[in-house]
Amino acid sequence: MFAVILKEDGYSGRATGPRIENAADWLEAAELPVPEAGAGQVVIKLKAASVNPSDLHFIKGENGQPRVKGAAAGFEGCGEVVEAGAGAEALLGKRVAFVAAAAGAWAEFVLCEAMNCIPLRDDISDADGAAQIVNPLTAMAMVDIAAQGKSALVISAAASQLGKLMIGLARDLGLETIALVRRADAMASLKALGATEVLDVTSADFTDNFTKASRALKPRVFLDAVADQTSEQVFANMPNGARWVIYGNLAGTPPTLTQLGQLIFMDKQIEGFWLTKWMRTTPPADQMRVVGEVQARFADGRWRTDISARIKLRDVVSGLAEATRKTDGKVLIEV
Repeated sequence: MFAVILKEDGYSGRATGPRIENAADWLEAAELPVPEAGAGQVVIKLKAASVNPSDLHFIKGENGQPRVKGAAAGFEGCGEVVEAGAGAEALLGKRVAFVAAAAGAWAEFVLCEAMNCIPLRDDISDADGAAQIVNPLTAMAMVDIAAQGKSALVISAAASQLGKLMIGLARDLGLETIALVRRADAMASLKALGATEVLDVTSADFTDNFTKASRALKPRVFLDAVADQTSEQVFANMPNGARWVIYGNLAGTPPTLTQLGQLIFMDKQIEGFWLTKWMRTTPPADQMRVVGEVQARFADGRWRTDISARIKLRDVVSGLAEATRKTDGKVLIEV
């Protein structure tokens, strides 16, 4: 089978963010044996795979999981189960969304743990199916943090696919949002999605504007994919009891903490979110409820996957860098 494989092992020891100039620095095309399913596993014939920031971190050795040289890259996609091992027979022949725990999605056939597969409704497109897990489940889990406290929330990188999902979900739950973007031309569309305030972090009056919005809305949850010095200043200008939940590192350079006293005297917290941990620790019944809600939202149009670029699997090495330069949608890899 054709696969896009990793050229390096382990970790790089660097943190340069989810950007690449040339995918050939990290990836190469290869022919690999079609995998065989063991107990509790399935083999999936790929229809489409999505590209997430975590994929770009991973291929460069900057993700929390080590690379395996020669293994296929990519974590998330959808396809048809063509082989099922013992205990996974119920998935045979079904179209599923999947997360390949140790990567492997950018290949014609993907070996996956059955527990990491979600059967897809017929009214879910392959494009939505290929991006059905990482962003949507993250959006549901993180917005729930704000919903539990009935708090307004701040969302960084709000023009991203995940940011848009969170804005729409917060709107439906009656939560007010302050959406942070880096482009003025993205502001109107996010307002239309339901964001209460949309602020451009590159504008000269951003700090003043955020301070006013924070005083008015009193957000106590900051869902942050950037983690730069601007993020730190946003957190410093949030009210008592604020939680800075970091789930990405788009900036690549960590911020300096300037207001340590706030952690002591204002009951503020800094924490991380990792979907894999959520999936391991959340009771199965709660996971199934969330999965059902995610599919319902895509089926009835409340959510959609905005595709910024489509590339063929065999063109990933030559085309991935250019495709990922657009940041307001999802890159879709198709067979």
